[in-house]
Amino acid sequence: MAMVKNAAVRTMSGPVQMPAHEVVYQQLREQILFGEMAPGQAVTIQGLTASLGAGMTPVREAIRRLISDGALVFQGNRRVSVPKLSSEDAEQIIYLRKTIEKELARRAALRISDAEIDRLAEIDAVLDRAISVGDVPGYLHGNYQFHSTLYAQADAPVLAEIANRLWLRFGPSLRVVCGRFGTQSLPDRHKDILTALRKGDADAAASALVQDVEQGMEQVAAVLAEEN
Repeated sequence: MAMVKNAAVRTMSGPVQMPAHEVVYQQLREQILFGEMAPGQAVTIQGLTASLGAGMTPVREAIRRLISDGALVFQGNRRVSVPKLSSEDAEQIIYLRKTIEKELARRAALRISDAEIDRLAEIDAVLDRAISVGDVPGYLHGNYQFHSTLYAQADAPVLAEIANRLWLRFGPSLRVVCGRFGTQSLPDRHKDILTALRKGDADAAASALVQDVEQGMEQVAAVLAEEN
């Protein structure tokens, strides 16, 4: 059982303690983001307090925030679940991702340093290894890390926040796709993005990002169409 304690995060001014409700929020967010909680899976608030080793109050606060994020839905009787996406939901998410993340990639390409590009290349190399050995958790974590690291360079916090909420919506379904077809069925366009970044070509980086989104989300949409 994972015990929740006040955790410290390091900032430029030194370590800062995170309150228990923030720790719980981050833990539940990761479980949803990387598909550890499956679409439609219902969990009780009491069950979450036990599995996380947290108090009822921080768990309730974390759940409230995740419901606001659209990552959980309240089912009554102290139960919450990860929402199941419909084909229509996927269509809207694809549109929003292609619009918002394209702009994040374009802005990042205009600002990113050589050191950060090298960092992205390192992340992508680890991701490639996860794909080659069929490491689904490694793929999901690496793919998210690549995108979030890229978007952090865009200096566009409003757009990045929206993108993060979208990832919470489709993350559990992406895990389903990986479980059904394996990681090698999800090729990425990260090499094209990296090439564009090294050339300083913002339009090419944005275009490659859109193709990357389309590749992954089309498979998610296909699985949802079968289920619906």
